[in-house]
Amino acid sequence: MGLRKEIDYMSNIVRIILSSLLLLGTVALFIYGEWGWGILGIFLTLIAFVTVFFNENMLIAQFYLRKENMPKAAKWLGNITQYEKQLIRAQHGYYHLLLGLLESQKAPLQSEKYFKRALTLGLHMGHNVALAKLSLAGIAMAKRNKREATKYLQEAKKADKNKLLADQIKLMKDQMGLMDKQQIRYR
Repeated sequence: MGLRKEIDYMSNIVRIILSSLLLLGTVALFIYGEWGWGILGIFLTLIAFVTVFFNENMLIAQFYLRKENMPKAAKWLGNITQYEKQLIRAQHGYYHLLLGLLESQKAPLQSEKYFKRALTLGLHMGHNVALAKLSLAGIAMAKRNKREATKYLQEAKKADKNKLLADQIKLMKDQMGLMDKQQIRYR
């Protein structure tokens, strides 16, 4: 297991070195007039630089989450053994957001800790903050905590500047109204 930790730690350094060498090689190809190979070198260099800042396991897990293939997404996310060392700091919140989304499929009430951790670690895109707050609102509704659910829904609406989750927020508000009617009936 110790060797795996060393490989994870060294992988970003190796990626930076490899990216730099690819960049130098691409520049050399253009200098020597090999335009076709130079263009291919640009694409390879870009891919290498992207994997320095965005972990490939996270990218593939996000792809499978969008395709709603949860077992494969969980498998790729499981390849990240120590997120503090394998991911850059900006990705820590997104890692917990993905864990929360996966956990919410199995045990929705258990996913709350992942969404809260994602928010404390920081999510940089507004729609991701809105998604985490909307998920927390759903969990609060499941716990019959209307005050907390309302607070999270208002925060989700504020964070969703591009109105990507407007339909889901409206649906959640409607469900909260139904929850009030059910409470009146039971009394």
